[in-house]
Amino acid sequence: MATIKDVARAAGVSTATVSAVVNDTAYVSPELRGRVLAAVRDLRYAPSLVARNLRSGRSQLIALAVADLANPFYARIVTAAESAVAAWGYSLVLFNSDEKSDIERRILSRIRTLGCDGSVVVPVRAESHYQRRDFEGGKPVVLLGRSIGGAGVDTVTIDNLSAGKQATNYLLDLGHRDIGSITGPMHLTTGSGRLQGMLEAMAARGLAPKNGHVRSGEFREDTAYSVARDLLGQPDRPTALYVANGVMAIGVMRAIADLGLRCPEDISIASTDTVAGAGGLKPRLTRTEHPVTDMTNEALRMLIDRIEGKVALPGRNVVFQPALVVGESCSPIRSNLLAGSEL
Repeated sequence: MATIKDVARAAGVSTATVSAVVNDTAYVSPELRGRVLAAVRDLRYAPSLVARNLRSGRSQLIALAVADLANPFYARIVTAAESAVAAWGYSLVLFNSDEKSDIERRILSRIRTLGCDGSVVVPVRAESHYQRRDFEGGKPVVLLGRSIGGAGVDTVTIDNLSAGKQATNYLLDLGHRDIGSITGPMHLTTGSGRLQGMLEAMAARGLAPKNGHVRSGEFREDTAYSVARDLLGQPDRPTALYVANGVMAIGVMRAIADLGLRCPEDISIASTDTVAGAGGLKPRLTRTEHPVTDMTNEALRMLIDRIEGKVALPGRNVVFQPALVVGESCSPIRSNLLAGSEL
């Protein structure tokens, strides 16, 4: 592989002149520039990105650590991130923690070892399990989707309380009073916040879920399927369910079908967010949607600002609002009761 010295020798110039031409950092006469470019072409010289990065102190790498690549929601984040970082001249290094604390610890260590200029992380551990050194080391970090109190870093989230309230209020407005939930893990702000939104919406109307009608689906499709099948197989099953994320909603819909129930005639379903392919479900899910691309772009914009030294403020928190999208998976309670009386 040709070196910059080989190019300089072939062109009869100094290595500084070659560098100025290749990097376009200084004026070089047209005659010398032509000789250098001819030598670059003849020798098939490719400047060393490693050497250039060592000189600049930048790797031009941004790490993205998502929580579960099997969840199509995170595939949407990856797609948006790849487009965004390329527009800024960076490359993306992707990691998947699979919602496991030990894997996330190794990922954070690996990001530091690789010398990434910064990272966007979807955290998976309980807030109390993080230490400040997890996000220290001189490189900026932005948390995406989930927050950690006291982390002192920039965060981009959805208003989880509003997401739970909007979906639950829609069910309440249809006349449902016996509403259950398939929740996410309570140690995550996405799990606890959405459940809290549901509980507050019900409490505002003097209601609360019955004992046993709130189950954890762990943000996993198969887990949600199992707990929904058990819950909906009970004689006192709720008339409606709020499901805390889209991938769990797929599991719940599978359970409904396998139990021989009908949605929404026998059970109404409202979720937060959806997943790729869910648009083909019958009935279409009623859900509160994340602006995924906007959230990802904002997280990366905040990160680039930190990398380029444009921001010296303490950690900022940007909260996006979810939007209710009405499908066909919910029906008024009267319809449910009439359908049940005909069975």
